[in-house]
Amino acid sequence: MRLIEVTDQQSAKEFILFPVSLYKNEPHWIRPIDKELNNVFDKEQNKYFRNGELVRWILKNDSNEVIGRVAAFVNKKTVKKDNDQPTGGMGFFDCINDKKSAFMLFDACKKWLEAQGIEAMDGPINFGDRDKWWGLLVKGFEIDPNYNCNYNFPYYQELFEAYGFQTYFEQITFVRKTLDPLNPRLQEKAQRIFQNPKYSFSHIKLKEIDKYTEYFHEVYNAAWASHKGVPQLSLQMAKHLMKQMKPIIDEKIMYFGFYENKPVAFFIILPEVNQIFKYLNGKLDLIGKLKFAWHTWRKTNKKMVGMIFGIVPEHQGKGVEGAIIEAVRLRVQGDYQRYEDFEMNWIGDFNVRMIHVAEQVGGERGKIHKTYRYLFDQTKPFKRMPFIGERKEIIEVES
Repeated sequence: MRLIEVTDQQSAKEFILFPVSLYKNEPHWIRPIDKELNNVFDKEQNKYFRNGELVRWILKNDSNEVIGRVAAFVNKKTVKKDNDQPTGGMGFFDCINDKKSAFMLFDACKKWLEAQGIEAMDGPINFGDRDKWWGLLVKGFEIDPNYNCNYNFPYYQELFEAYGFQTYFEQITFVRKTLDPLNPRLQEKAQRIFQNPKYSFSHIKLKEIDKYTEYFHEVYNAAWASHKGVPQLSLQMAKHLMKQMKPIIDEKIMYFGFYENKPVAFFIILPEVNQIFKYLNGKLDLIGKLKFAWHTWRKTNKKMVGMIFGIVPEHQGKGVEGAIIEAVRLRVQGDYQRYEDFEMNWIGDFNVRMIHVAEQVGGERGKIHKTYRYLFDQTKPFKRMPFIGERKEIIEVES
């Protein structure tokens, strides 16, 4: 076997194309858009190169066939943040079912990271934001992956754990049918809020997207930026996120909540675009764009995904979460029955508040991804990701 660093166009192409052959007989694997994946490794496109470094490899057998790939990276801004030791990352791992091959790839990451002064690695993760390419799928192989979410074979879990990776946190995706009933207790809370005329809930209007972008920026920073490890969201970044989402936004399923006409909550729900991208074979060229437009026009996508949920602190624990969810339900189970399936995009098991909300929405834990951590010094004590809150106190607040 030969480990080859990706340094030219040919090896970069082989890195991108290897999963196409590996998963060719897997019906639920959806090929990512090549350009989006290439952008992760492009210093001009990926802002994380400003404060980080990345290397990637392909692994070939004696017949010169690619049998594995992986990337290792360091983000200098987060390498020590909230960690007991300098921690780097590895990701974009794919490999045949062979322990020797997998360990050769893991060893390459470890050796390179050690040379950067790193003492642990998380993986498989993204050289970028957590909403993309994060975690190893360990449950839900019979369900299509969502946009920019990892899908892999079940044997990957054995390879990671045999090497010594341990679970740092789990990422849970709740899955339900759109027309299934909600938890009656949640609906009771919602009705109490609906009876208060100071509260109101409505879906967005695309023609007023700039106004809703400001609402999103305001509520997000109040609801999330106080949590450990969650940075403030600049208005510029909020505008960038909305600009990215705008082409796929369905205004009738993205909701905001208001108190005395001031924004206090949001539930960002989007159509699940992988249900269209699965027809494009990784190409968003002219033909790909025409296919995308056709499927959008024909409304072939029957799945929606809850991306992020936020309530400002002074309105938490009052039933507002139930009210905004009930407002969405009244729409999608009423006069807008376009979507058959609903998923709450991954929620870390450390985030007990959001787990509690998702449990009230209902459905099952359809998919689980694991973010692993590997300590280079295996004699050191291993610590999981700390919880944001305690389940007991959350239930008391919500009672």
